[in-house]
Amino acid sequence: MLGDPGRLRALEIFALVVAEGSFSAAARASGLTPSAISKTIARLEERVGAVLVLRSTRALTLTSEGRDLHLRVLEILAALHTAEREAGAGRTPAGPVHITTSASYAQHRLYPILPDLIAKYPQLSITVSQTDHVVDLIEAQADLAIRAGEMPSSALVARSLGASQRLVVAAPTYLDRVGMPQCLEDLAGCTLIGFAYRRKNKPWPFALRAGRLVEVLPSYNPGDLEPFHAVRLGIGSALPARIRVLLDYLARYGRVDQPSPRRDDA
Repeated sequence: MLGDPGRLRALEIFALVVAEGSFSAAARASGLTPSAISKTIARLEERVGAVLVLRSTRALTLTSEGRDLHLRVLEILAALHTAEREAGAGRTPAGPVHITTSASYAQHRLYPILPDLIAKYPQLSITVSQTDHVVDLIEAQADLAIRAGEMPSSALVARSLGASQRLVVAAPTYLDRVGMPQCLEDLAGCTLIGFAYRRKNKPWPFALRAGRLVEVLPSYNPGDLEPFHAVRLGIGSALPARIRVLLDYLARYGRVDQPSPRRDDA
């Protein structure tokens, strides 16, 4: 059916597989699992009625039908991006934008700055999904994701949001019981509460400034920084105005290497 949005997604994934050279590389680039990539290509092959990709453990090879379809897909995607650019250029930003991000970034960076953006562009409708997992943008039907960590080479288009500092901290009441560690060996007897993800905001004014946490062994901190990015699917710079204005706003006010927006409950 022409109205099936999954058809376009399948073509985009097919183009990504060809560009990356393997299912596993395409999975890493898109945030999908290799199984999801394989199933998408299998459904596409079933739809067109031809084998498009010859799979092996060492290489990926396009069949004649696959090469023909790939050329057509590139033309379709290029035409789509041109249409989006022409349709979005100069228009007042309006419509839905779905963002997926960690709870930490949402609470301490995103939510404090969104009211001003919505006040300026009241026709925007912004939905935020909080999760500490790296989600698949296609399956989540998300326009943007805020991600921490190094960005591997991929088909995702990334916009830098700065870098945050990683700190080791402790509660003062805990330090009253065990004492302040003076060297790395002292940490052996300490209780560690770790994070399954690396997303922290510099300089954590909602915790350190309030005195609820104390930095531990600052002289041993190598100045470890973790980059943050706003990422999206797509090729080139063609963007609807609703997404472009949000990306520009995040790049200016949502960076993690600038003072946190002040909140009354912080």
